[in-house]
Amino acid sequence: METMNALTLVFAALCIFAIAYRLYGLFLANKVLELKDERVTPAVKYADGHDYVKTNKFVLFGHHFAAIAAAGPLIGPVLAAQFGYMPGALWILVGCVLAGAVHDMVILFASVRHQGKSLAYIASKEISKPVGFVASWAVLFILILTLAGLSIAVVNAMHDSPWSTFTVAATIPIALLMGVYLQVWRPDDVRGATIIGVVLLFLVILVGPYVAKHPALAQMFNFSKTSISVGIPIYGFFASVLPVWLLLTPRDYLSTFLKIGTIAMLAGGIFFVRPDILMPAFQFLGGGGPILSGPVFPFLFITIACGAVSGFHAIIGTGTTPKMLGNERDILFVGYGAMLVEGFVAIMALVAACTLIPADYFAINATAEKFASLGMHVQDLPALAEGVGETIAHRPGGAVSLAVGMAHIFANIPYMKHLMGYWYHFAIMFEAVFILTAVDAGTRVGRFFLQEMVGVVIPKFNDKHWIPGIILTSAVFTASWGYLVYTGDIQTIWPLFGMSNQLLASCALIIGTSMLIRMNKAKYMWCTAVPGIFLAGTTMWAGYLQITTVYLPTGKTLLATLGTAIMVLMVIVFIGALKRWMELLSIRTTTTDNYGETVLVAVEE
Repeated sequence: METMNALTLVFAALCIFAIAYRLYGLFLANKVLELKDERVTPAVKYADGHDYVKTNKFVLFGHHFAAIAAAGPLIGPVLAAQFGYMPGALWILVGCVLAGAVHDMVILFASVRHQGKSLAYIASKEISKPVGFVASWAVLFILILTLAGLSIAVVNAMHDSPWSTFTVAATIPIALLMGVYLQVWRPDDVRGATIIGVVLLFLVILVGPYVAKHPALAQMFNFSKTSISVGIPIYGFFASVLPVWLLLTPRDYLSTFLKIGTIAMLAGGIFFVRPDILMPAFQFLGGGGPILSGPVFPFLFITIACGAVSGFHAIIGTGTTPKMLGNERDILFVGYGAMLVEGFVAIMALVAACTLIPADYFAINATAEKFASLGMHVQDLPALAEGVGETIAHRPGGAVSLAVGMAHIFANIPYMKHLMGYWYHFAIMFEAVFILTAVDAGTRVGRFFLQEMVGVVIPKFNDKHWIPGIILTSAVFTASWGYLVYTGDIQTIWPLFGMSNQLLASCALIIGTSMLIRMNKAKYMWCTAVPGIFLAGTTMWAGYLQITTVYLPTGKTLLATLGTAIMVLMVIVFIGALKRWMELLSIRTTTTDNYGETVLVAVEE
């Protein structure tokens, strides 16, 4: 079997993403959206020191990337490797450039032009109030499912692991220190805060193994699955209630150094070791394999999910990020740029999984029964398990195989062989931090959503400074996804998350298309309409197959009902958007908005 060197794929991805940013990203910024330096952003116009806070663009990039880059770009590509490395690699590269980064940039732009408010609010202004109402419920349900799925992934990575728990927990006081430093002691001294945070994080990472080996300390940070399931929602509540500058932004900024630093280390390891991709280019194309239940088309798209395009990004892009953007021109750097980095993370995760021997990969990610049906025999798995010091066979979900793949690459660097256990646990901690930073931002955005929805009935909740409203909506929202984390498991929630995530992405692209048409830019509507319609079609197809061939035959009625409900809500949004398109495209005259720009219809922000 002819193999491809991993370095070839990594280098190709870097080149494609760099060219895309320089050409297509600038085209979107200058021609399609016409971003303006002089236009006042919500962070300046509505500055309140709590949610609307003008933030340094590099710090904001860190927050935005940390918030959007959760389990999807790590777990999705690893699971999709069952189809071979080529389908996943192609969709990550093409989907990220033409769909995911466009989605993130356009929807961030839309929110900045609408007071930094939610996707549902934008839909009500750009399409109609009934569509905005339907979208608000759809987004709320999807966000609850998303946060539950992400949190369960963190629970599985952190429980009964003192080293991982200590390291992740230590990022919280470090972030609080950075927040106070930047806001109170030395305002805007980003360099000083960065040095403090990175040095302390480095020390925490070094201390981690010693905590795990010290009996008393290990016991202190050795939490059960139940305890972690309760602790994460509690953390989400405080991240939602506290001022954004105190915990959320500095922690996400700090986590970004760990995230990007680890991926850079992995890229360096691949460059040094130059491992071959051992997974075939294509396999299991005729139907579902031992891990995923459906065929490569359309199941590839709901499996890769965030690595190529993610609806969860629309929640962040219309939640915390637009309220902190100080200059409209930074939308290119923050929106398009952060998604390209996430796409590179997805490529790295795919490579790490595909450098494992296929039989070992399937032995980790498939159940014992399904692996036995393949007729394969493990090769390096016993040695890998001994090297990492853990039982790794039949641990489905993607996280373990990714950690093993990363540790395997690092261990092949000279003088690193004896540190394979260290690298494995470091990778598990890295995955937990990666995911948890999306949970805190997502919870805060969910609070915004709930306040807007309740505010329609009780206007007092629209006051973003009303403390009882903030606490009540945060508690209700956190309890909703926290209950699913406490009672559910990743096998039941993750498939529904993938489907709903892609439907939300197509919804955001369709709403963004409506805004482009209204702004008299119909000639550019293909930029968002084509990927939006493509995603809608493939995801609806995948959802239908998931419900009829997996959920209903196995008696998972609740999951089938939730999946059907989300699909129906999205169809209503799509129909409303298409009607709006027809109305706008029939207009033959133009007008000017409050900023003097030529549009088909002027709408209030």
